[in-house]
Amino acid sequence: MELEERSCEKIILNGDVYLGAVKGMTPHGKGKYTWLDGTIYEGDWVEGKMTGKGKIYWPSQATFEGDFSGGYLHGFGTFTGSEGSFYRGSWKMNSQHGIGRKQYRNSDIYDGCWREGVHEGSGRYAWSSGNVYIGTWKNGRMSGRGIMKWLNGDIFDGFWSNGLRHGSGLYRFGDGSYYFGTWSKGLKDGPGTFYRAGNKHLSKLNLGGHKVKRRRQLYSYLSNESEESGLPSVNRTLSEKISSSFRRDSARFSHGTTSPDDLSRTGSMREITSDEKSQVVSVTSNDGRTEFADNRTLAYEREYMQGVLIKERIRNITKLSHKSKQRLKFSKEVKRTSCMDIYRGQRSHYLMLSLQLGIRYTVGKITPVPMREVRSSDFGEQARIKMFFPRKGTQLTPPHNSIDFNWKDYCPMVFRNLRELFKLNAADYMMSICGDDGLRELSSPGKSGSLFYLSHDDRFVIKTLKKSELKVLLKMLPHYYDHVQAHDNTLITKFFGAHRISLRHGKKVRFVVMGNMFCTELRIHRRYDLKGSSQGRFTNKDEIDESTTLKDLDLNYEFHMDRLLRDSLFKQISLDCGFLESQQIIDYSLLLGLHFRAPEHLKSLLEPPDAEQAENTNHMVDGVISQGELLIPPRALLLVTHEPTSVSTAPGPHVRGDALKAYSIGNKEADLLLPGTGRLRVQLGVNMPAQANHKLMQAETDSAEVELFEVYDVVLYLGIIDILQEYNMKKKIEHACKSLKYDHLAISAVEPSFYSKRFVTFLERMFPIQP
Repeated sequence: MELEERSCEKIILNGDVYLGAVKGMTPHGKGKYTWLDGTIYEGDWVEGKMTGKGKIYWPSQATFEGDFSGGYLHGFGTFTGSEGSFYRGSWKMNSQHGIGRKQYRNSDIYDGCWREGVHEGSGRYAWSSGNVYIGTWKNGRMSGRGIMKWLNGDIFDGFWSNGLRHGSGLYRFGDGSYYFGTWSKGLKDGPGTFYRAGNKHLSKLNLGGHKVKRRRQLYSYLSNESEESGLPSVNRTLSEKISSSFRRDSARFSHGTTSPDDLSRTGSMREITSDEKSQVVSVTSNDGRTEFADNRTLAYEREYMQGVLIKERIRNITKLSHKSKQRLKFSKEVKRTSCMDIYRGQRSHYLMLSLQLGIRYTVGKITPVPMREVRSSDFGEQARIKMFFPRKGTQLTPPHNSIDFNWKDYCPMVFRNLRELFKLNAADYMMSICGDDGLRELSSPGKSGSLFYLSHDDRFVIKTLKKSELKVLLKMLPHYYDHVQAHDNTLITKFFGAHRISLRHGKKVRFVVMGNMFCTELRIHRRYDLKGSSQGRFTNKDEIDESTTLKDLDLNYEFHMDRLLRDSLFKQISLDCGFLESQQIIDYSLLLGLHFRAPEHLKSLLEPPDAEQAENTNHMVDGVISQGELLIPPRALLLVTHEPTSVSTAPGPHVRGDALKAYSIGNKEADLLLPGTGRLRVQLGVNMPAQANHKLMQAETDSAEVELFEVYDVVLYLGIIDILQEYNMKKKIEHACKSLKYDHLAISAVEPSFYSKRFVTFLERMFPIQP
């Protein structure tokens, strides 16, 4: 028998008072509930819980009026905070979630998407000072593509991360000058080009139209975006049971969002914007000014490291290289290319979906199998997982949006054990490659014609293989397995899987999944592919940009390392080269990435205190805050004793072995301390500190190009790649033919033992022993 519904009943529970409709002894219908602490709710109830339309008043003078569900603020409503903030928009389980507009106590206004109480997605933030940001947000910070406009007329259009400029972008100054380049953590970092106002080349680009179009896209996206879905954390309900008092303060609603004080500091950035222009203009070469009289035809090609200018080249705009001009086409430069663009038409989309479906199926099938030692049969011809994936799905495969395809996975148990050996979690592996964000194509496919894709989190590289390369990999796999198992610190590429896709009525595409050696938060300023040979091993200077991988003859640095670190490095290089020689492999390279650290004494010049900073004398240099005088470390990086609790010990796809010992700290395990950035674990090929001595070439004495420093502190990332080329009959013929035209000792195609010795000798010259 249903309980009778009655109206105008007064119920007193634990000092709380309810007046309104009831069902049995619980509120049901319209009613007013007053808690002992003075909190009041007036509105709809369903079986003892606030559900429907209502209004709540807190003793702090904060109020909410809108939708409730199950005792939560859920739906659409207006919240007025006791401190003067105001939010009107969507809610989900007591948190701003969806589309909403908030005015903060300091009159800043955010209008856009929310997720669990913080800015997430597209939105517009207007500071009370007059600065405005329109773009994407993540975890309450500007992250992704967006436009910032300052009150003084400066505009930045580009990528952001954690509230700071980070990635490619263009900066337009109030006087009409432009800087196209890259940023890291708010500072110019890497190559870029500056053009003065009125430059003849800028007038051809319709940059104003580009900005209008971008703003329209952002506004359109903002107005049309629907409420985002997700799994927010469930707070304790406001009214689990009526017997539980609703004595809750408004603080968790009014302060659950990003602090407006934090955003106001981000929005002003006065110490950065005022410096942008002064840096760019003040470091001009006098020789450059006299050589070119008309500033309207000049381009200032510059390179920065953490905001410090290290190189400048003044060039006539009419003589700029094709790639330099391409930097002006910002919309092309910053566009992230999906692997779906690799092939023409829909075939590319099918290829990506097929790869993700196949890897997800294989890893899901092999992971539940109990771990065991690999057997010889695990390397054999029968060690394959084959599956047909029809579009409609089967009992074993899901329905999908690709076309019918056949999938083959090679040696699944071997690669499963290799992933375990490399401490790679199966779930993380699948999420990185098979997640919704998909894959990205690397811009430089290489001489081999192979295509390279990056996982969305940059942890893994997927490379297409020739049939001959796959055969070499499978042939050497038993020996490769033994080698990496015996040597934790091996520098040889980590392989995580080998696969083949056969699209219906299409060719077979073979893939190998590898660890990305440059998976790091630090910007890689230089990339080198070093073989030890010299014939043809250089790059056309006019074709070099920030994504170019340079070669042996382009390297104009010597690297001085800690004695023990160098010994560990060359011990492993010798072991790895010995293994490759035993497998008759040639044409392998040392992939070297350099992260330059700016001299610390120069960073203090980047951010002179402005009027606002002078009041509290707080200064920030590359993320390090100090009171009063700047505390500038004497060097840009330091080796310190390893502390496991101070660095991340989580293994990554490029991490190898244990921490290394350093001679300079008493033969103890070492960490790398980067002032203002963090503390990193030093491992072989990962986070290795060195001093790079620049060797001045004769061509660099041109007065229009200036190298401002000769010695740099650098962080090295390195590994041995391209290990799938045998010294077969084809290579022997190549050696014979090229020897007739070139020095037979300088060409790449040489027999394996000589290749190995030449490779090691070249690296020993590159890393000389310290006297």
